[in-house]
Amino acid sequence: MSQKYKRVLLKLSGESLMGDKSFGISPDKLDHYAREIKQIVDKGVETAIVIGGGNIFRGLQAKESGIERVQGDYMGMLATVMNGIALASVLETHGVYARLVSAIEMKEVAEPYIRRRAIRHLEKGRVVIFSGGTGSPYFTTDSAAALRASEISADVILKGTRVDGIYTADPEKDKTATKYDTVSFNKVIIDNLKVMDMTAFTLCQENQIPIVVFDINEDGNLLKVTEGEKIGTLVS
Repeated sequence: MSQKYKRVLLKLSGESLMGDKSFGISPDKLDHYAREIKQIVDKGVETAIVIGGGNIFRGLQAKESGIERVQGDYMGMLATVMNGIALASVLETHGVYARLVSAIEMKEVAEPYIRRRAIRHLEKGRVVIFSGGTGSPYFTTDSAAALRASEISADVILKGTRVDGIYTADPEKDKTATKYDTVSFNKVIIDNLKVMDMTAFTLCQENQIPIVVFDINEDGNLLKVTEGEKIGTLVS
């Protein structure tokens, strides 16, 4: 099958790396994501990734521990770098070339974010992992995903989650919730459907970047999405 999307930005939450653990990184989940990513890279899809840090530290939880919000957000950004190192390492054991890029400079472990260099890596078939969020506090990794997708001219943001799309209500709490196959940006805003935080979502809307929300834990789903199969929910 031909690929529907040539350049994608995959958004993974930090929590998705935990598997059934309560924190940290599950080796099985890491391996699963590496295999899924390898499938699309082998098909020639230019792949960028933004990964969260919630499996290690969440900035918003910092208040409870007496840590100031800004400092907590920086701790969260550092957690995304740790996740990025882990993912890059496992990708390379699968024969996929990866480059870890950080919005916070730490030249011993990651390249600094330089837009044109990141695009060149993608053109050469390397996976680019964007870590460190936006480099500024008060922005989530969803906002980082929307920003980087805009900067690299990605065709789509693929939001890999543990649910198979966007529902009228939380399907884990409301059994009557029904799934959308496609939904407009405006409807998401009016109905307050939780896709991304509003800053990220507005950025996608302004730059006309569609979002696909899908279940990444299902084998082969990532490849099916890039081939244009109707998996998950398309926001456009």
